[in-house]
Amino acid sequence: MKAPKILHPEPAGFAKAADLLGSGQLVAFPTETVYGLGADARNGRAVAAIYEAKGRPSFNPLIVHLPDVAAAQAYVAWSDTADRLAQAFWPGPLTLVLPLLPEHGLSSLVTAGLPTVALRVPAQKSAQALLRAFGGPVAAPSANPSGRISPTTAAHVMAGLGDKVSAILDDGPCLVGLESTIVGLAEAPLLLRAGGLPIEIIEVALGTALAEAETPRDPKRVRAPGQLASHYAPNAPLRMNATAKRIGEVFLGFGAMACDLNLSENADLHEAAARLFESLHQLDAKGLPIAVAPIPDHGLGRAINDRLARAAAPR
Repeated sequence: MKAPKILHPEPAGFAKAADLLGSGQLVAFPTETVYGLGADARNGRAVAAIYEAKGRPSFNPLIVHLPDVAAAQAYVAWSDTADRLAQAFWPGPLTLVLPLLPEHGLSSLVTAGLPTVALRVPAQKSAQALLRAFGGPVAAPSANPSGRISPTTAAHVMAGLGDKVSAILDDGPCLVGLESTIVGLAEAPLLLRAGGLPIEIIEVALGTALAEAETPRDPKRVRAPGQLASHYAPNAPLRMNATAKRIGEVFLGFGAMACDLNLSENADLHEAAARLFESLHQLDAKGLPIAVAPIPDHGLGRAINDRLARAAAPR
């Protein structure tokens, strides 16, 4: 495949991206969380191409992106809890996992054979415009090689996937910078992945604490994206909760401190989340082990620490 076409966030760009999706090709596009690698979720051959391009294991399910609640309800058994969360947080960085309807029409590769599917309505304007131009469900994991640092710019997509994608819709850096929070609703609400929507805010909407799923010991038993123990990883080793760097390391700081790169000198977790993956890309390019300062484990800090823990896990 030749180098991907760069498309711009304008009507012609959205129309071209939609045409490519309709013909079974892969299109990378921005959301408020990270850039996604999109394919028609109803087209098994196209969805298989996502797994092939990323080198993603076929037991790891995908998130389906839709323009609104009504579109989501066509594929799943909706519930009052789903409605409460969707009304509060869609469009936005929240993914809901719900039981599939019998005649859902999605490729079984999207769900990795599970009886549930992960759905999201992104808030980013370009993502919304593309979804409406396409008029169908778009399966889209992060647009990067499986297990590696997630992409928050078109340049990250180009560097990671190169000619494995037909086009990249370039609309600048992602504002949230962390993947969506995933909540399972097949039974009682269950946190499946911390992400760009703080858990505490979800708990306020639910009126109750949110139970948290453990990382499956058997990777083939994952129920949602982002549950693999090793994920989001740079090529270099990563060390968390470092108070200073060791000889031969580069240091990613947080707050007022001496470091090679700082997630947020003001200790702002929103800024840190938005800069996390870009910072890891920059430091990984130096080819040295990465030490990361402690991050408060509340709000978006929980999601940042989740990504760092998986990036630091044995591979």
